[in-house]
Amino acid sequence: MLHKHIDTEDIIKHAKLSPTHHHLRNSHNVHTLAYGSRYATEDIPKYKLPEKSTEAQAVYQLIHDELELDGRPNMNLASFVHTWMEPEADKLIMENMCKNLSDQDEYPATMRIHARCISIIGDMWNAKGAVGTATIGSSEAVLLGGLAMKKRWQATMRAQGKDASRPNIVMGNNAQVALEKFARYFDVECRLIPVTAESHYCLDIKKAAEACDENTIGVYVILGSTYTGHFEDVEGMSKELDRIQEQKGWDIPIHVDAASGGFVAPFAFPKLKWNFELPRVKSINTSGHKYGLAYAGIGWVLWRSEEFLPKELIFTLTYLGSEEQTFTLNFSRPACFMIAQYYNFVRLGKQGYTSIILNDLDNARVLSLALEESTYFDLISDMHRTKGVFGFGKKSNLDSIKETIAGITELNPALPVVAFKLSDQFKAENPHVKQAALSTLLRTRGWIVPNYALPPAVDDVEILRIVVRESFSQELVDTVIADLIWATETLAASESSFDVDIFVRKHDPVADAHKMEGHADSNHGPKGRQC
Repeated sequence: MLHKHIDTEDIIKHAKLSPTHHHLRNSHNVHTLAYGSRYATEDIPKYKLPEKSTEAQAVYQLIHDELELDGRPNMNLASFVHTWMEPEADKLIMENMCKNLSDQDEYPATMRIHARCISIIGDMWNAKGAVGTATIGSSEAVLLGGLAMKKRWQATMRAQGKDASRPNIVMGNNAQVALEKFARYFDVECRLIPVTAESHYCLDIKKAAEACDENTIGVYVILGSTYTGHFEDVEGMSKELDRIQEQKGWDIPIHVDAASGGFVAPFAFPKLKWNFELPRVKSINTSGHKYGLAYAGIGWVLWRSEEFLPKELIFTLTYLGSEEQTFTLNFSRPACFMIAQYYNFVRLGKQGYTSIILNDLDNARVLSLALEESTYFDLISDMHRTKGVFGFGKKSNLDSIKETIAGITELNPALPVVAFKLSDQFKAENPHVKQAALSTLLRTRGWIVPNYALPPAVDDVEILRIVVRESFSQELVDTVIADLIWATETLAASESSFDVDIFVRKHDPVADAHKMEGHADSNHGPKGRQC
């Protein structure tokens, strides 16, 4: 996040002059060490470096207590990011917290583990001779994938004596914000393809093909939309680009953004064609800290061979006495989370990953079927429906539910994500109920369930979304179903609409002052992007 420096004393002074903030007192810009006499007798300023040191236990307790106000990670159903690892993994992380992944000469054992991870992921994605690197996350990884496509396209155009100054990239407008960042940050025209209900709220491969021309550096295809969990059709897009090359000679590559799906598809849908098995797929990124089951701070990007990673992007440098090759956007980064990823590979193996991912999908399907059965909700996600069946108009009958539970029916490949909205029938019977109020009311039970609009062109539809992760057990599924029904019926029984806005703190003088001028309510750039 970008923030600017502020003069807090001046902000507080002006805020106190406002009649709506007359309750502010001088103590708001200091931490008062009144927790107990054992801590200290002086105050620690919040926004200026203190003049004196403070006892470690006092500082720990102050920060610990403030962080207790955060939501509970296990009840944060909004996030794809993994929040739990085994104690042995935690121990490895703590033991290696001080290691810098960039210090290749100093930590040779760590480098060997990094190399093993690349080989393991390459094998998982049907690669033969892949090359890749760890990143801070899938956002950095997808930027690197885009850069490689841009440089290869420029080299091809220049070799043909053509203009290489107007590159473009094609993606659905359901793309995660990092994909659009690549286009904006690296001067590439972003051709966003509107999603529709007919395209299952993700990339329409026919329209994507129509948007391509000789200046198209590649197509981003998403294996697991952050909006609804749908897998985009990588094989179908590959066939469209094969047809274009045959007809027009344009060799347009695919980069698969498998931030979440890269660790779901290999274990839950092994027959699905989406990875390096398809020659058109030149690079893939994923998040180790999502369904790779590691903590936040590890991503991966692989290219099918060295041919597709331009040498001009690889830096060879002498650092601390050794010669190193690097292709990342940053330099220093922790090695411990990469090590945690390797721990999972060795600890879980194919059997463990398959068991966990299938459990996630089973729990997500139980949640989906229960919400559908309540009649209060329409399911926008299709992961609980028979393969090839899409849309909330297709309700699951008792027989299909039994077949699903028995494992007889093949279901749509997707992430364990449940996206839903209040049903048209419920809204007609309860016009005073605002869907956003459900999200707010669930917070009183500790749950974080976001309510947001679908991408532009279908943003008249708002959805609630629950991401089912490893730590979201069947017991928690049962509890959240009960709390969703309670919240819905509570709002329906109320005589007037529940005004969510009254619970939103609109004017926090310190928080507002930290925002960059002209950006807090900026009209520049796309809004409502998923992160």
